[in-house]
Amino acid sequence: MAPPPPATELMEELVGEILLRLPPDEPEHLFRAALFCKPWLRVLCDPAFRRRYRVFHGAPPLLGLLHRLMVFQGPLPVRFASTTSMPDFPHPGSDGRRTRPLDCRHGRVLIHMLEECWSAGYLVWDPTTRDKHSLPEPCIKWLIYSAAVLCAADGCDHLDCYGGPFRMVFMGTLEDEDNIVACVYSSETGMWSVPVSLDSSCEAFVKHMRYGRAVRPWYTPYLQPRRGTLVGDAIYFSIREDVYDIALMALDDGSLGFACIVGSSLHMWSRKVNSGGAAEWVQFRVIELATIIPGADSDEGPLVVDFAEGVDVTPKDDDFDERPFLVGFAEGVGVIFISTGAGLFTIELKSERVRKVDEPGVYFSVLPYMSFYTPDHDIFFSA
Repeated sequence: MAPPPPATELMEELVGEILLRLPPDEPEHLFRAALFCKPWLRVLCDPAFRRRYRVFHGAPPLLGLLHRLMVFQGPLPVRFASTTSMPDFPHPGSDGRRTRPLDCRHGRVLIHMLEECWSAGYLVWDPTTRDKHSLPEPCIKWLIYSAAVLCAADGCDHLDCYGGPFRMVFMGTLEDEDNIVACVYSSETGMWSVPVSLDSSCEAFVKHMRYGRAVRPWYTPYLQPRRGTLVGDAIYFSIREDVYDIALMALDDGSLGFACIVGSSLHMWSRKVNSGGAAEWVQFRVIELATIIPGADSDEGPLVVDFAEGVDVTPKDDDFDERPFLVGFAEGVGVIFISTGAGLFTIELKSERVRKVDEPGVYFSVLPYMSFYTPDHDIFFSA
């Protein structure tokens, strides 16, 4: 019979089991434990523990947020707000450089670096490891655009894809044509793909243009400058049709959905394919916001902006501040972001738990930063 393991090994294993159960949405607990003594720090910095911790807790937690505004909403605040008890992450624009956050996904942040009158390219950045990559601008003359960053590692479950290959997806409305183009940058090749465009071969785009020009002959298909939604291996963006408070969603069954606010109710729809192979939108849930979110009591419909010729109907700040406004969705954790005059709130769709994550302000497209933040990735412990 083999002798029992030493007491120190048993104690270290027991400590590991306890630390494994510390909640990932409050990294402060892990950092305090790491400072308690060297044996605990050794356990927390063990790559095997790091992997077990991520698998045990599943989807990465929400750690912070950036957000993007429309041009007429003014300059962005230079702030990367923490949603935990940890301090705010440093912002790439804190040194005075102009920046435009575009996306947060798979532990990475995508920032458009701007000079006075031109683009200085893009920055893909991991706030927990301080890893940074500079990307060139694609050769596209865009009028309005959006972009996404995503992990490109084969078979990755996105629980521990730090430092791996990534892709950036760019999509925008052309400056001199009524068309939308897209291209992809690969960190493995260091090159942009050949741009592809929506044209008459895309039935949905043809129908969209026909509808738009029936209302306004000068109609331009403006890409909505909001965060894209990843469903499977496809990234979805929306084309603006004068309705602002609609957010695309990735549903648990792997299908595409969207949510919108009507009055003080949150309506959710899913895209289903019927027996004939045709796709249709089916409403599957309604949540009354007035009883769970302060400042969400409103009898107004969706925020509609009719850009009629010669009429200034640009939304005023009050349009966004005095009514509930849908500003984003966090994939993997089923969280919707809603802004009211009382602040920025999250709703967990499974439990309908509401949490205030930021103070009142002007919001348009929230970029949720989700990742595991453990002591082995922090500069303090790796110095």
